[in-house]
Parts: sequence; structure tokens; C-alpha cells
Amino acid sequence: QVQLVESGGGLVQAGGSLRLSCAPSGIIFKLSAMGWYRQAPGKQRELVAGITSVGTTNYTPSVKGRFTISRDNAKKTVYLQMNGLKPEDTAVYYCNGYPTATMGWGQGTQVTVSS
Repeated sequence: QVQLVESGGGLVQAGGSLRLSCAPSGIIFKLSAMGWYRQAPGKQRELVAGITSVGTTNYTPSVKGRFTISRDNAKKTVYLQMNGLKPEDTAVYYCNGYPTATMGWGQGTQVTVSS
């Protein structure tokens, strides 16, 4: 059974940084493309960034140049480094499969950016 545990969220001022982590279990991590998604209040969940099993990355335009997705296959962990945070980045962030979220959703981690 797949389990997704996200961590690293918090409250930060605009312009600040956070690094999110996700350590999935129940999958062959090194063969899995992974993505970070977010859901802001009153909005649909959206794909923020994705990374393939060989490290190719993709970003939604609103975060390109500010966010960096990476993976450590030895630690079976996917990261999202978020720099230059803006209030509009406030959301619950989730990891899942990429480009399609085929795994069950974890609890997510809350990111709140104050202006």
C-alpha cells in the first residue's frame, strides 16, 4: 500500500524560503516519476512541479525560476525547494505520482506566506 508523508511546511514571510520533503513508501521509488501539487483555499489542486525517474524536471509557469524539485533515490525522498515565496503560494502541498496523481493522497503540508 502506498503511503505519502509530506513535511517541511510552515509560516514564512514573503520572499522567504522553505524546503518540502516527501518520502513515499510502497513504491519502487527509483523507477517512479514524482510530482508536487498544491491546493489553495477555494481552488482546485494543481500540479506545481514534476521530476521523472531520470531527473527531468518540469514546472508550472508561476513557480519557474523560484522552485526547484529534486530527488534522492538513496533516501527515497523527493524535495521541493521554494525560494522567493509569495502570498499566492499559500496552499497545502502534496506529493504524488507525475504527470498523473495515481497514488492516494497524503495529508499534505501547509505552506503559509505572509505579506
